[in-house]
Amino acid sequence: MFSNPDLQKLLFGRLTLDAVPLHEPILLVTFAMVGLGGLVVLGGLTYFRLWGPLWRDWFTSVDHKKIGIMYIVLALVMLLRGFADALMMRAQQAMAFGANEGYLPPHHYDQIFTAHGVIMIFFVAMPLVTGLMNYVVPLQIGARDVAFPFLNNFSFWMTVSGALTVMASLFVGEFARTGWLAYPPLSGPAMSPGVGVDYYIWALQIAGIGTLLSGINLIATIVKMRAPGMSMMRMPIFTWTSLCTNILIVAAFPVLTAVLSMLSLDRYVGTHFFSNDLGGNPMMYVNLVWIWGHPEVYILILPAFGVFSEIVATFSRKRLFGYASMVYATVVITILSYLVWLHHFFTMGSGASVNSFFGITTMIISIPTGAKIFNWLFTMYRGRIDFDVPMLWTVGFMVTFTVGGMTGVLLAVPPADFVLHNSLFLVAHFHNVIIGGVLFGMLAGITYWFPKAFGYKLDPFWGKTSFWFWLTGFWFAFMPLYILGLMGVTRRVQHFDDPSLQIWFVIAAFGAFLILLGIASFIVTLVVSFLRREELRDLTGDPWNGRTLEWATSSPPPDYNFAFTPVVHDHDAWWDMKKRGYVRPVSGFNKIHMPRSTAAGIILGMLSIVFSFAMIWYIWWLAALSFVALAVVTIGHTFNYARDFYIPVDEVVRTENARTALLAERV
Repeated sequence: MFSNPDLQKLLFGRLTLDAVPLHEPILLVTFAMVGLGGLVVLGGLTYFRLWGPLWRDWFTSVDHKKIGIMYIVLALVMLLRGFADALMMRAQQAMAFGANEGYLPPHHYDQIFTAHGVIMIFFVAMPLVTGLMNYVVPLQIGARDVAFPFLNNFSFWMTVSGALTVMASLFVGEFARTGWLAYPPLSGPAMSPGVGVDYYIWALQIAGIGTLLSGINLIATIVKMRAPGMSMMRMPIFTWTSLCTNILIVAAFPVLTAVLSMLSLDRYVGTHFFSNDLGGNPMMYVNLVWIWGHPEVYILILPAFGVFSEIVATFSRKRLFGYASMVYATVVITILSYLVWLHHFFTMGSGASVNSFFGITTMIISIPTGAKIFNWLFTMYRGRIDFDVPMLWTVGFMVTFTVGGMTGVLLAVPPADFVLHNSLFLVAHFHNVIIGGVLFGMLAGITYWFPKAFGYKLDPFWGKTSFWFWLTGFWFAFMPLYILGLMGVTRRVQHFDDPSLQIWFVIAAFGAFLILLGIASFIVTLVVSFLRREELRDLTGDPWNGRTLEWATSSPPPDYNFAFTPVVHDHDAWWDMKKRGYVRPVSGFNKIHMPRSTAAGIILGMLSIVFSFAMIWYIWWLAALSFVALAVVTIGHTFNYARDFYIPVDEVVRTENARTALLAERV
C-alpha cells in the first residue's frame, strides 16, 4: 500500500490489500450480490424519499414499539445471512465424499460454521427475543414506554454495531475458525494469530453491552411501571418469562464480557489467563463461557414459553391452565439454569462425582419444563380451538420440542454423553430445541402480535405455507443427524470417506432446502399482506379476541400507548375488563409527556464499529480517536436537556375518539 512499511504499519496497522479476499470465488460472488442488493435498497429508499422519515421516525426514535420492530427486522436480515451459511455447509457435506472434496476448502468451511453459530444465536435469536419483549411488555403492563427510553435506543444500535462487525469480516479479513464459543488454546494468539478471533471478540463485546443494558431496562420497567392493580401474580405469563429472562441476562452477560476481556488480554498484551503457561488454565475459559452459555439457552427459550402461553389461552378460548404453576415453573427454571452448565463438557475430565451432580440437576430442570407442556395441553383440553397460524406454530412446537427435550435428558446421562458428545447427535439436539422452541416461538409471536403493530393480519395462506415448510424441513434436516450421530459421525467435519453416509447428508440438505422455502414463504407473507392490507385490516384493535392488556389499545397503538392508565383486576386483564363492561373514556384528557427522539444512540453505535475495527486491525491512532469521540458524545448527551415533548390535548382527543369509535364498531 505504501513503500514505507513503518508508515503503513502506523497508519493501517496490519490492514493491507491482501486482507480483501479477492482470490476467493465464493466471496467475490457474495460481494457482487451484496453490492447489487445494497444498490437496489439504497436506490429504492432514495427514489421514494424515505431517508427523512426513516431517520426522524425510526433510527432516532426512542419509542419502544418502533425499537422492537427494528430489532425484529435486524433479526430477519441476519437470518438470511446465517441460513445462507447453513445451506453452504449442508451442500458441502452432501457432496464431499471420497475423492470429491466438495467446493468449500477447510479454512473457509471452518469460518462458515463459526459464523453460522454466532449469527444465529447473537444476531437472530437474541434480537427476535429482545424485539418481542420491547414491543409487548410495556403494553402488557399498562406503561407508556420502557423505564429508560434513550437507553433502549442505544442498546439497539449496539446490537446493530455487533452485527455489522460480523458482516465486515466477510469483506475484509476473515472470521474465527474456532467454533461459536472460541475455546482456547485454538482461539489463543499462537494458534489463531489472524484477525478472525478478534472480529469474534469485538462483535460479541459490543452486542453484549447492548443486551445487558436492555436487560436492566426491562427489569426496571416490569418492576416499577406496572399499571395499578397489576400485582406480580396478575402479570401476564409473557411478562413473567420476560422478567426472568432479563434477570438471567443481567446475571449472565457480565460473565461473557469478563471472559472475552481476559481472552483479549491474552491476545493483545500476552497474559496467560487461558494458556498452560504461567498458571493459566484453558478449562477456566470453558467453565466461564458455559456459566454464561447455559443460562443463555433459557434466555432464548423462556420468552418463547411466554408466547405459547398467551397463544394457547387465546386460541383455546380458555383461561391458561395452572397460571400459578406456570409462574413457579418459570422461576424454578431460572434458578436451575445456573446449576447445569457443566453438562456441556462432561467429556473433559471433571470426575464422576461432579458429572453425577450436573447430570442429576440437568434431569431435574426437565421437570418444570415438562409441567409447562402439560399445562398447555390441559388448556387445550375441551377448548374451542382455532387452528390459525399462531396456533399451528404452537402445536408444531409442542411435538418438536418434546423430542428435543427427551434427547436432552438422554445427553444428561454422562456415560451416554461420552459416546454422543462430539457427534452429530448433539448438533441435532441443539437445533431441535433452538429451532423447534425458540424460532417457532418467535415466528408464532410475530404472527400473533403483527396486527397489533401494523393494524392488519398476516395472510393466513402464506403463513400456513411457511409453517408447513419449516416443520417438514426441520424434520428432514435434523432427524438424519440423530441417526448419523448414533452411527458415530463426528461434528465439524467438512469431508467424509465412507460413501454409505452420503444418503443421510443428502436428506439433510433436502430438509435445509425446505426450510429455505419456509423462509421465502414468510417473506412472501409479509409482501402479500402489505399489498392486501386494506382487506386484512382489523378495525377492532383485538383481532384474536386476546386476553391481556395490550389488546385494550388500538392497532397500531398511539405513541403514548394509553391515554389513561388502566386499572387491573385479573391476570387476564383485557378479558376481565370486557366482562366488566369496560367503556373507553371520551373526556378528561391532558397533554401527555413523552421523550424526544435522539441521534446519540446511532452515533455511539457507529463510533463503536470504528473503534472495534481499529482494535481488530491494530490501527491504534484510530482506536484512540474513536474512543475519545465515544466519550465526548456520551458526555455531550448527558447535557441534552431538550429531551422531552408534550403531545397536545387535541391530538389525544382525536386519537381517543377514533379508538372509541372502533370499540363501538366492534360491539
